[in-house]
Amino acid sequence: MNIQFNPEDFKCKRPFHVEPTNIVTVNDDMQRVTDEASAMNKRIHYYSRLTSSADRALIAPDHVLPAPDEIYVYSPLGTAFKVDSCPDGYGKNSSVVTIFMIWNTMMGTSILSIPWGIKQAGFTSGIILILLMGILTLYCCYRVVKSRKMIPLIDTSNWEFPDVCKYYFGSFGQWSSLLFSMVSLVGAMVVYWVLMSNFLFNTGRFIYNFVHDINVTDIVPGTNGSSKVICPGAASSHPPQNKSVIFSSGNNTGFELFEEWWNKSQTVPFYLIAVLLPLLNLKSPSFFAKFNVLGTVSVVYLVFLVTVKAARLGIHLEYNWFTENDFFVPEFRILFPQLTGILTLAFFIHNCVITLLQNNRNQENNVRDLSIAYFLVGLTYLYVGVIIFASFPSPPLSKECIEQNFLDNFPSNDIMSFVARIFLLFQMMTVYPLLGYLARVQLLRQFFGNAYPSIFHVLVLNVAIVGAGVAMARFYPNIGGIIRYSGATCGLAFVFVYPSLIYVISLHRAGQLTWPALIIHIFIILLGLANLIAQFLL
Repeated sequence: MNIQFNPEDFKCKRPFHVEPTNIVTVNDDMQRVTDEASAMNKRIHYYSRLTSSADRALIAPDHVLPAPDEIYVYSPLGTAFKVDSCPDGYGKNSSVVTIFMIWNTMMGTSILSIPWGIKQAGFTSGIILILLMGILTLYCCYRVVKSRKMIPLIDTSNWEFPDVCKYYFGSFGQWSSLLFSMVSLVGAMVVYWVLMSNFLFNTGRFIYNFVHDINVTDIVPGTNGSSKVICPGAASSHPPQNKSVIFSSGNNTGFELFEEWWNKSQTVPFYLIAVLLPLLNLKSPSFFAKFNVLGTVSVVYLVFLVTVKAARLGIHLEYNWFTENDFFVPEFRILFPQLTGILTLAFFIHNCVITLLQNNRNQENNVRDLSIAYFLVGLTYLYVGVIIFASFPSPPLSKECIEQNFLDNFPSNDIMSFVARIFLLFQMMTVYPLLGYLARVQLLRQFFGNAYPSIFHVLVLNVAIVGAGVAMARFYPNIGGIIRYSGATCGLAFVFVYPSLIYVISLHRAGQLTWPALIIHIFIILLGLANLIAQFLL
């Protein structure tokens, strides 16, 4: 994602200085922080130590601030974006750009699991839950946006939501927000590793078979015709990995050797280490920020793929509210919390929404633009989830065959799925170092005061994160499960608890708290808690 500003009056934001090793610029690879700006940064830190951040009496004067070309806004997304303009105290982005940025930020790997989540909840229940979760998370996000303005007598114009949490809850709010932020980051990185292993395996398999002119048939139930759909989960009685049989004349030794060394869970996750671990240790992942547009391209292509597949497969639906048969699932299922866990992460933007909206040229439109962005995100999830579920060929296959990654329902030799996997693999390999960079900045700076204390510290952290990804890809390659666990965990704090508690406390301090407001927000907190507990019970 590309956030850009154009300030003439850089005092309007007073953004803090970012060290050269922590800068990610989308414009060039040069580290643009001068020695003079670095010295200014030390003086700013000196002023900040003289009094609390809430005291405006000893704020750093103008001549201590870095020059306009040295100002960066650090985003919780893991990047530091150069500020280009800031007329009248705000960014230059129009409402359309702001809406698109929010949409682009929220659209992630969760979209691949939405059809599976709808299957787990039931078709009608799934649609209702997507709408309700979208509305609920939008309201909580609205409370996050308004949280700074509820604080009286303090200039909170440069505050992020973790700063608000620290104001209300002290060190507990600071450390808990760090903990839940790390859960979301590491959870996303684990999901990425599992998906990259999956996409790399299928891509390598497709290329090998194409180059060697090998006709391979998956040993799984599936449909016939040009738009083949398979049911990998139904082949549990077969070897769980490279479920294929070769049809060719001659010596099959080479193919068997390839199958042995190119295994989805036993070998491919380890091959990724050689590529991604060195990239994680780079001080500045600025190069990878240039490829953020691939996220948009990937989502657009997925929508195109879903549309084409549905047009070829047709609609296959049958409505049974509480009973299921061999091919269809009920409209309501007790497993629906699995979908709400996924949706909590799918609609999660609460830890960085203030940064995104702060750059809106027309601040009075923030609520409207945020609502429109959420509507478009929900519409995208609904379209992909509903179309995949409705067009899944039942019969001959059961709706239970819908995989946690719906691309797994298309064979490795499917051309459109191959292109989608290529797009997603390359996009994830460029985003993964950015996520690792953000995890490093948040964790190491908190403990050591430096995002890159030494290569040893960074290497230990990265080995631990990569090890978690490899372990999951090896023993628990279920992205739907990983997404719902991490989503419900981090969402409990950032989506449900903190926004509601902060609102209730601020109303209480202002003497405006009413019983309806208290009951409603306690109910929201209980929903978040129930959402988390349900993930471990179902």
